Amino acid sequence: MLPSICTLASFLLFAFTLAFAGDIVHHDDVAPTRPGCANNFVLVKVPTYVDGVENSEYVGVGARFGPTLESKEKRANHTRVVLADPPDCCTKPLNKLTSEIILVHRGKCSFTTKANIAEDAGASAIIIINNQRELFKMVCEDNETDVNIGIPAVMLPQDAGINLEKHIRNNSIVSIQLYSPHRPLVDVAEVFLWLMAVGTILCASYWSAWTAREVAIEQEKLLKDGSDEYVNAENVGSSGYVEISTAAAILFVLFASCFLVLLYKFMSYWFVEILVVLFCIGGVEGLQTCLVALLSCFRWFQHAAQTFVKIPFFGAVPYLTLAVTPFCIVFAVVWAVYRRVSYAWIGQDILGITLIITVLQIVRIPNLKVGTVLLSCAFLYDIVWVFVSKWWFHESVMIVVARGDKSGEDGIPMLLKIPRLFDPWGGYSIIGFGDILLPGLLVAFSLRYDWLSNKNLRAGYFLWAMTAYGLGLFVTYVALNLMDGHGQPALLYIVPFILGTFLLLGMKRGELKILWTRGEPERTCSHIQEDQQSINH
Repeated sequence: MLPSICTLASFLLFAFTLAFAGDIVHHDDVAPTRPGCANNFVLVKVPTYVDGVENSEYVGVGARFGPTLESKEKRANHTRVVLADPPDCCTKPLNKLTSEIILVHRGKCSFTTKANIAEDAGASAIIIINNQRELFKMVCEDNETDVNIGIPAVMLPQDAGINLEKHIRNNSIVSIQLYSPHRPLVDVAEVFLWLMAVGTILCASYWSAWTAREVAIEQEKLLKDGSDEYVNAENVGSSGYVEISTAAAILFVLFASCFLVLLYKFMSYWFVEILVVLFCIGGVEGLQTCLVALLSCFRWFQHAAQTFVKIPFFGAVPYLTLAVTPFCIVFAVVWAVYRRVSYAWIGQDILGITLIITVLQIVRIPNLKVGTVLLSCAFLYDIVWVFVSKWWFHESVMIVVARGDKSGEDGIPMLLKIPRLFDPWGGYSIIGFGDILLPGLLVAFSLRYDWLSNKNLRAGYFLWAMTAYGLGLFVTYVALNLMDGHGQPALLYIVPFILGTFLLLGMKRGELKILWTRGEPERTCSHIQEDQQSINH
């Protein structure tokens, strides 16, 4: 019972929803635009060379004004960098410039004033060092008229600018390139994420349906034999899974919203560490459950799976569970310790997928009514915390939490992620657990309904629900790429596909009332006999 509680708690904590690839173009409707000052804010790669030797590479942000930057590295010129004198470049520089890039400090005058002075002095570009570690969007002031600037302007964070200054003051020759590469239309990471999400729901649905059919067969056998054990068997499986009610579905989304705001407000290194511990606990339970179920399919392990030992507090535990638990704990601990290395995403995805499969096996929706309420609330939840929250907090709460801003960590653990292999910006494509878990509950319900009512694949609902989920997730990634990697609420696209398909199909077949209220049908003896024959064959 304790593992089920742990997994259910993981469901409540980690139903995080977002598809994300990291933005390289920032569309801003707040910063003023006008002719000559209407560029998008793009990230800029700034590789540096000291005395002809390649050094560090920094990332800056382009200004609202000035020409657009080259997108190809091979076409970006190596240009020498010189310090401005005076450093703020608010007056004409004392040093003569011959198409060098001038490095200046932020402050005392506007960005466009600095850029105009640098251009008049003969600079080929201007690099402005911010007065803090973060980047700042360089815009045109409302009262400025001379905004037709002919040189690129890029801002670097404070630490990057200080490093460049040190090299120049040490009499080193420093040169840089400025370019802003485009993100590829499709990265293989998104294809693999799509396959992982669809495959996870597929496995979990078949496992959930198989378990439900086995329980129904066992109950029907006892009822047919007239056994007194049927009274005790009526609730077989009831301790093994939890059914969500309509009220619980609404409360879940409210709880998830409160938890998300809590993450946003108290995001820090130690808060993420707590999340990592909770994720490892859920991951151990998920990995253990999946391994035991998988190994139990082989006859060599069936005896160990069916013999139990009593352990205080945990009760009767199969020997097979005892055998695999140490491996699962070690696996989770090793991932937690080495989660910052480049290949740690593999361990995170394994723990995440097994946790999701286990939750979809334990948590169930009883009918379409509950599924509709849950997904509709989740649909609104996604829209509110990705888009609407910008009006309240001046930034997207969901995206800030997903990136792990202010925590010093590379995002939170309740995500599946794959490195973007062919993206010049690198980074990860990610999908939140909730984008798999929440639609997965309805997909798993559809297969249980099909099996328990003896519907074949074409006449049932599972194939259509699975296809709708796959299409919805595909549209999510199309939108993600059209928005230059800006985080998208995946349920905004998935929910209309999957709910619309279910409701329209139910209405067309005249089964909507049964799906809406009763859900999984009662079993008959003929159904059981057919199931037994199919199993024997």
